[in-house]
Amino acid sequence: MRHGKKFNHLKRKSGHRKALLKNMSIALIEHKRIKTTLAKAKALRVYVEPLITKARKGTVHDRRVVFSYLQNKEATKELFDTIAEQIGDRPGGYVRVIKLGFRKSDGAEMALVELVDFNEDYAVQSEVETGDTGKRRRRRRGGNTNVATAVEEVANGFEEIEEEVEETLDEVADELEETAEELNESEEEETSEEDKTEK
Repeated sequence: MRHGKKFNHLKRKSGHRKALLKNMSIALIEHKRIKTTLAKAKALRVYVEPLITKARKGTVHDRRVVFSYLQNKEATKELFDTIAEQIGDRPGGYVRVIKLGFRKSDGAEMALVELVDFNEDYAVQSEVETGDTGKRRRRRRGGNTNVATAVEEVANGFEEIEEEVEETLDEVADELEETAEELNESEEEETSEEDKTEK
């Protein structure tokens, strides 16, 4: 009986299920994205995200724990070196599951599982759409933001921008005056030289 067991058994016994998740985790770490059924994708996300969190810490003990789950030296090395470095300070949510529709043969719902930080096209597109420059903001749940403080911050930002624009305009104007003076001096020298040659 499955009383109180909320995780998906995937219609497999525990040994078979662990082997399946281990192999899928290794494939995901090596290839950065894999295509599988939606149920397996959701089970894989729950399995692999704690391993990536351990890789972020990067201690020897964490490396041994992750190796006990993966049983693959190359995948463990890739996880701790490349993936942990790319993740940076992301506070969870390392894996994205994208639904792909239904498989022709048996109608199973398919999904694409990918590591979030390794999809460069999606990251660039989301930055352009949201205006995100890479800084992560943390918000409190359940509380409304104070509109007055937000308006003040925006106004301060505009004032800083105006000051910077004025400074750059002043610099450009000074440079133009200097170049105009240099041109006038060079023209005067040329005319004086012509006068001397005529005499």
